[in-house]
Amino acid sequence: MSEQDLGLNQRHADRMARKKAVVDAKIEAARVERGLLLVNTGNGKGKSTAAFGLLARALGHGQRAVVVQFVKGRSDTGEEAFYRNQPNVTWHVMGEGFTWETQNRDRDIAAAKQGWAQAQQAMQDSSVGVVILDELNIVLKYHYLELADVLADIAARPAMQHVVVTGRAAPPELIEQADTVTEMNMVKHAFKNGVQAMPGVEW
Repeated sequence: MSEQDLGLNQRHADRMARKKAVVDAKIEAARVERGLLLVNTGNGKGKSTAAFGLLARALGHGQRAVVVQFVKGRSDTGEEAFYRNQPNVTWHVMGEGFTWETQNRDRDIAAAKQGWAQAQQAMQDSSVGVVILDELNIVLKYHYLELADVLADIAARPAMQHVVVTGRAAPPELIEQADTVTEMNMVKHAFKNGVQAMPGVEW
């Protein structure tokens, strides 16, 4: 090995040692155990997909989970077909389709309220480890539910329960209350080039 390679390897080892010390210190300082509120928002693809990946992780740890899907009305998605066969998942499709499809605000509000009743039930059950509120941000954007009531119900959930909220345009108050917020940004999307929604990718 050349002296240049030896020097490069040593610098890399020194850098990784410094990084490990920083990471180890952060791990040591993180001693709180409690349920988290996670928000996946932004205009990019993957908000619900990420939530369902977290669902798989939770099930792997033996946790019970409840999924409440707002706005979305179809029951032929790949994720529902898969997760409905899992014994620890309860799945509720509570929407009637996207707002540009229903074109009926009263119906959308009624569906949102029915969905929220399911969410409240899940968030009052300490045996449920994870609650996924899919597309809740859309419901809040159009004021189908009272934001203050939603935030209060989420805050009052069991101490160890995790809640995941998805959808574009998360309200600032929800972002403020959340523990972890991820914004998905659009770089490219096949739909803009005329490619239709593909099973296994979009639904």
